[in-house]
Amino acid sequence: MDQDSYDTAGRELSEAGSRITPFCATAPSEEKQNQPNAEISCQVSKEKTGKDVLQDSNTSQGSHSSMTTKELQEYWKKEKRQCRQVSLVFEIPSTRIAEHHLSKYVMYKIIILQTGSFDCNKSIIERRYSDFEKLHRKLLEDFSEEMEDVTFPKKTLTGNFTEEIINERKLAFKDYLRLLYSMKYIRRSKKFIDFLTRPELEEAYGCLRGGQYTKALEILLEVIGLQERLMRGNPVLVVPTLCAIVVCHKDLENPASAFEYGEEALLRLRVHTSHRYYIPLLETMIALAYELGKDFLALQEKLEELKAKKHPAKIFTLKELAVREYVQ
Repeated sequence: MDQDSYDTAGRELSEAGSRITPFCATAPSEEKQNQPNAEISCQVSKEKTGKDVLQDSNTSQGSHSSMTTKELQEYWKKEKRQCRQVSLVFEIPSTRIAEHHLSKYVMYKIIILQTGSFDCNKSIIERRYSDFEKLHRKLLEDFSEEMEDVTFPKKTLTGNFTEEIINERKLAFKDYLRLLYSMKYIRRSKKFIDFLTRPELEEAYGCLRGGQYTKALEILLEVIGLQERLMRGNPVLVVPTLCAIVVCHKDLENPASAFEYGEEALLRLRVHTSHRYYIPLLETMIALAYELGKDFLALQEKLEELKAKKHPAKIFTLKELAVREYVQ
């Protein structure tokens, strides 16, 4: 996924449990100066180009004109619910000491929740000190001014495994993630999102390439929830993961589940028909619809229309595209 796509991404994210103290992403004064009002999820539409806004407005007016009064009331209720102010909460409740070959290190368990919505899901990942350190170096390359006042826990030569040092770092890393997420351009950056999702995605795609579809699917289903929270402003970015889930379900002979996730991917690509995944996804959905006894004529017509417009070239299958993701 290219940097420009990531730079356009960004929405406020998900929920906190009863024991969590929520942190609002718009709290720091630095961001308030740039954006006086708190960011809310429905504001992403304002960041579209004038052309996109005009298209959306025309589409919206056309669709609303055929609605009954009751349907309109339900529509605006739904829109209002989606405009709730949301932000991510990071907790590091525990750690574990891991050993790999001759090295020994501490793994920090990070729980990521979302406030301001009814979503009760949470994401759990593990990262070590060197992962945080690598993230800090990368962010300094692009956001040196924004990170002038961001402190990072210093490395110590001894005592890294003492309870005192581990507890200090747990609190420090929690505040560190909270502060990074509070800065709009950092939380939308590819480097920050990669820190939270890439290790798991690389593992999942490695399993997919090795034919371990059950394991790959398990990981992908965990990651997709976090990706959707991080990329609400640009839902197209989650299409590769959705398509990988389709591939796993299809190869595990779960056509109904594959079709369900394929519909989610098509929904995100409805105005992005030139996307590299679109034609392979249509082909897969037609095959799945035929297998499930569903109507696929509309999908077939769309596929033929797109193929007629494209120059003759090799079109990868959905599975071929999936196995190429995250290849070093």
